[in-house]
Amino acid sequence: MKSGDVLVVGKGNAALCAALAARDRGASVAMLEAAPVDESGGNSRFAGGVMRFAYGSVEDLRKLTDISDEEAKNTDWDSNTIEEFYDDLYRVTSYRTDPQLSEALITKSLESMVWVRGQGARFVPNYGAQSAIVSGRRKFFGRFPLTVNGGGAGLVADLTKTAEKKGIAIHYETRAVSLIYDGERVLGVRARQNGKAVEFRARAVVLACGGFEANPEWRARYLGPGWELAKVRGTRFNTGDGLKMALDIGACPYGNWSGRHAVSWERHAPEFGVVERSHDPYRHSYPLSLMINAEGRRFVDEGADFYNYTYAKYGAEVLKQTGQYAYQVFDVKVKPLLHKEYSGRNVTRFTASTLEDLAAKLEGVDPQAFLKTVREYNAAVRADVPFNHAARDGRCTAGIEPPKSNWANTLDTPPFEAYGVTCGITFTFGGLRINPETGQVLDAHFHPMPGLYAAGEMVGGIFYFNYPAGTGLVSGLVFGRIAGNGAGAAALGT
Repeated sequence: MKSGDVLVVGKGNAALCAALAARDRGASVAMLEAAPVDESGGNSRFAGGVMRFAYGSVEDLRKLTDISDEEAKNTDWDSNTIEEFYDDLYRVTSYRTDPQLSEALITKSLESMVWVRGQGARFVPNYGAQSAIVSGRRKFFGRFPLTVNGGGAGLVADLTKTAEKKGIAIHYETRAVSLIYDGERVLGVRARQNGKAVEFRARAVVLACGGFEANPEWRARYLGPGWELAKVRGTRFNTGDGLKMALDIGACPYGNWSGRHAVSWERHAPEFGVVERSHDPYRHSYPLSLMINAEGRRFVDEGADFYNYTYAKYGAEVLKQTGQYAYQVFDVKVKPLLHKEYSGRNVTRFTASTLEDLAAKLEGVDPQAFLKTVREYNAAVRADVPFNHAARDGRCTAGIEPPKSNWANTLDTPPFEAYGVTCGITFTFGGLRINPETGQVLDAHFHPMPGLYAAGEMVGGIFYFNYPAGTGLVSGLVFGRIAGNGAGAAALGT
């Protein structure tokens, strides 16, 4: 048996932030990580690294990274004010996001970013994703102008170094099995460490070990039939263990348990994410495409918004299609605008000099229906509206269903390309109900559960139906910091 002040279950971004916050309060801290060292870090290691936080001007960004006077002056840094952040989060969640949780997330996001920079995280301008040169000046769009240096893997590596320097003990290959609970308070965790049973006693436990996205049985149970067939974008270790442990002792489930973050993903990607190639299967340029199913028909408005406001729900639309696949079809006019992942090696891609030849190559697609769809789409494009990929340009279709609301270019200039995609699940939205001020888990009667805290994907009530890109890592660090402070204060009696 091992004992200490605060025990953190998990070792992703939220868990590391909780551990660092508790340690900075003076608590002794240990972490339990189910994965071996080389696979550790949870889903955070697979994240692209963009960060959505509230900021008003470039001066706020300069609190987080070095930006020269010339860069500051000659760049349109976009904005994500508190009001704009609220608008986006409420809009994409159909106004279901919890008011208290969203307030904590949004109003504490910038200060938490500054705090995590002080813990060793490094941020750089997000030139590679949503920025473009417009009229000779760089312009950001999408409201996340900064990204983590090295992506999610870089964030985990930097915070791990800081944790080790501060004396936080990290136990790898140690899967938490159940909470030690005396009926009144949580006293620690029972775990399996290298195949052996072991107990870790603590004055406070923070659960930050992810959702159930890597558990096909739970996906089918909570998300619905067919979800066991989805690819898993991230770690194979997020199987819902922390949620089960908490629910077993009476914690209150909360949020969108049938909801999930799921994207268009390389059709023949591996079953689980591969850290070394974690970005390769991204297929996020679909707003410039026609998305075609096996019946040869379109099934979503590809240009409803920038991808960062629709990508987390469109993966589910792909999963609904016959065979759980679709194709993103482009012509040469937009080829220079495609994300770099489309030119990778492990890509399901078909190329042809005519649409008829392309139709014949698309495996499992009705070729005549596909050609009919393209003809009707081309005739519906509002060619009188200028195309501008750096803005919601209003270049739309007229008279067809589904419409394409922006970036509607005729598909008429060879060579033509089609990329096979399926659904990749990132994380699940259902979680536990917490006190947003302390991170303490609440029971079924909304009473605080002494000794138990939660952060990261395990917090329910923030995301419903959809998700604005870049919010997950920031939510993890905000609520990880809150839970770590709450657990540390409780453990030390301060």
